[in-house]
Amino acid sequence: MAIVNAKEMMLKATAEKYAVGAFNCTNLIQMEAVVEAAVEAKAPLILQASVAPSKFLGPQVIGAIYKTLAESAPIPICLHLDHCNDVEFCKVCADAGYTNIMIDASKQEFSENIRQTKEVVDYCHGLGNISVEGELGTVSGVEDQVKVAEDEAQLCDPEQALEFVDQTGIDIFAPAIGTAHGVYKTKNPKLDFDRLEKIASLINGQQLRVPLVIHGGTGLQPDVAKKLVSLGGSKFNVSTDLKHTLIDTTYDYISGHRDEYNPGKIDVAVKEAIKDKIKYWIDLLGCAGKAQ
Repeated sequence: MAIVNAKEMMLKATAEKYAVGAFNCTNLIQMEAVVEAAVEAKAPLILQASVAPSKFLGPQVIGAIYKTLAESAPIPICLHLDHCNDVEFCKVCADAGYTNIMIDASKQEFSENIRQTKEVVDYCHGLGNISVEGELGTVSGVEDQVKVAEDEAQLCDPEQALEFVDQTGIDIFAPAIGTAHGVYKTKNPKLDFDRLEKIASLINGQQLRVPLVIHGGTGLQPDVAKKLVSLGGSKFNVSTDLKHTLIDTTYDYISGHRDEYNPGKIDVAVKEAIKDKIKYWIDLLGCAGKAQ
């Protein structure tokens, strides 16, 4: 039950109007904290690793940690490669045990985006139980090696979205609707809810085929997050919030314990803080108890 791809859990989430939390992790402590919080909440879970930590730690190492944590957990867990714009590295991570791969060719021309995405889809589907996420339009901000200036961001065209899904065969789809990576400059960023609703209707209106992803979750007001979920967003990416929690908790602990040299105590403090943050998101997204 525990090791699954993203599409399996997202189809259920879309049908039942909740979202699965997809949380970016950079080390073992974060991964353990996220899994423990999800298990306690009985929530399905998507663990995410972007390209930099995947290369730093090694895809095989991350894949082995995931397998160890997931096999003993009573909830479905997916390991997702986030925002990879290198087709060959997508394949490496698929071989290493990642169960959902995001090929992000969104900065390419439409036809090239389709070509690269389809290549990854064909490879992953050939391996077996691996789903693939593609993106159309560009999300502003910084996510690992992917940097998009605000004036370069481009919203997803709904008609092109349908063509993109049909031609690539992707399993889940990330449309750019105005969300951003990093920290929002305002409490009320301009999001195109109508665009998301139209995309959901075109792709899944007659039959639920391809669940939708919301990038840039950190900083969104609770009512905004809930509205995005109600309109079809069934995978909700959270990265910056966890980075801030990790770094701020570490800084606060060290600042308050300058005579103490016990890394294990820092790990405990970070783990508890991450778990509290994950529980907040699980409650907000409505996925608590949905692993049953």
